[in-house]
Amino acid sequence: MNQTGVILINGRQEKLAFGTSAYVTQDNVLMSTLSVREAVYYSAHLQLPDTMLASEKRAHAERVIREMGLSDTMDTRIGGRITKGISGGQRKRMSICIEMLTRPRLLFLDEPTSGLDSAASYHVMSHITRVAAREGMTVIAAVHQPSGDVFDLFHGLLLLAYGRMVFFGTVSNATEFFTQSGFPCPHLRNPSDHFLRTINKDFDEGTMESSKANRKTAAEATNILTNAYHSTYSEKTANEIGGTPFRRKEQASFLTKLLVLTRRSFLNMHRDIGYYWMRLGIYLGIGICLGTIFYQVGYSYSSIQSRCEVIMYTTALVTFMAIGGFPSFVEDIKLFRRERLSGHYGVMEFVISNTLSATPYLAVIAVIPGAMMYYLTGLTRGAEHFAYFVATLCMCTLLVESMMIIIAVIVPDFLMGIIIGAGIQGMMMLNGGFFRLPNELPKPVWKYPCYYISFHKYAVQGFYKNEFIGLSFPSDQLIEANATITGLQVLKERLQVEMGYSKWVNLAILFGMMVTYRMIFFVIVKIAEELRLKLRGIRFRRLK
Repeated sequence: MNQTGVILINGRQEKLAFGTSAYVTQDNVLMSTLSVREAVYYSAHLQLPDTMLASEKRAHAERVIREMGLSDTMDTRIGGRITKGISGGQRKRMSICIEMLTRPRLLFLDEPTSGLDSAASYHVMSHITRVAAREGMTVIAAVHQPSGDVFDLFHGLLLLAYGRMVFFGTVSNATEFFTQSGFPCPHLRNPSDHFLRTINKDFDEGTMESSKANRKTAAEATNILTNAYHSTYSEKTANEIGGTPFRRKEQASFLTKLLVLTRRSFLNMHRDIGYYWMRLGIYLGIGICLGTIFYQVGYSYSSIQSRCEVIMYTTALVTFMAIGGFPSFVEDIKLFRRERLSGHYGVMEFVISNTLSATPYLAVIAVIPGAMMYYLTGLTRGAEHFAYFVATLCMCTLLVESMMIIIAVIVPDFLMGIIIGAGIQGMMMLNGGFFRLPNELPKPVWKYPCYYISFHKYAVQGFYKNEFIGLSFPSDQLIEANATITGLQVLKERLQVEMGYSKWVNLAILFGMMVTYRMIFFVIVKIAEELRLKLRGIRFRRLK
């Protein structure tokens, strides 16, 4: 679809700054775990300036909730894929409620009455009309099949038929225009019903078969009306539009947004059982299974292989379970995009708050199942060794989540995203240095660069150093009797571990990779926004 024309605000070209416009999408994208009161409260703290007291923000939020007729559902959770929550019509009113907190100068509504009965539609639209008149707002709404009462609330009417403008003017002039063009509205019929029936071409074939000979089809009617409007009637509605330029409204500071988003995200993760709690249960089961199968591996020659297998399983398969949170990541990205569209906060606030709120839960997942695995299997004792083990496990899980968030931005589909994430992790596992020793990997592609960009390499080698340095094992008595093997020999000769740096460097590299993934997410979102604006500007310049 080609877009032509120039977008003017009060007769001049200017950008829509924060607080000057708001857009309520057709889809109700809300955080399902929050109650109506909590969702509006958090949104008020994000949008309203720091100069307002917290009590004033709460009072303003409750007033807007009451105005939209949601007082009875204030403490009811919005609901979604896990719980039922409020109805679809109430969700629509919630979306409108959130965007009206700042009283924007321009309010765009995409089908605001969908999911509402005729009474609720009238009350919602009449309230918006009253607020618009009181606050000096301009409301632009796309409405399908409005009732007569709702239709009477509109001051201006724009009729579109398959991208063609049939009429643009006041509601009172629309009936006159249709009558003059040969399509009068029958007595006692809703004018909006008559307009839509006249220009709806979807059922032209059936209309022609059952209609009288002199009856015009919708395609013919649309052509007649379009030509009539552009030839004569458009001159009556053409006028000069002027006004003061829009000014950016004050909003919350970066720190306030960061704290509010972190608190909201933390609460969402706590209430969503599929986010971390289900994974914690699975990790506990895996910890019990792994700990009992490799129970107290000891310090025999065969324990070398057992310790390596425990480390491999922990690094590869336990961190692999982090992709289970992908559906929740997709929902977070949808909410971020909707709120980002209205300018509630930036990409940096979202990235930092998501990381801060997820870290405590990942620490719990790493410490409790990690302790079960560590002490049941009898790995190297000591507070430092255990702390390194759980820190690396936590960092790997956070790193995988960072990778899955990138995939959620690029591929916002549950099934495809999980498949892609599993495929990428599977490829990284093969190059981690366990299934195939580093020196045996084919150098083109698999060792350079795949081996060095796989986080499994640094996690496995860090675990190996943490486990084997300082230990000694009896050698294979079939080869050499009464001899021992040191942990350093195992690392250098058997496992081909890079010993030029300590295990803490491995952990630091994992941390750097996690930060890099988060920055990649930031860059992808920013580049996508800039490209979209540039392409749109180039297209408009060409069309001029």
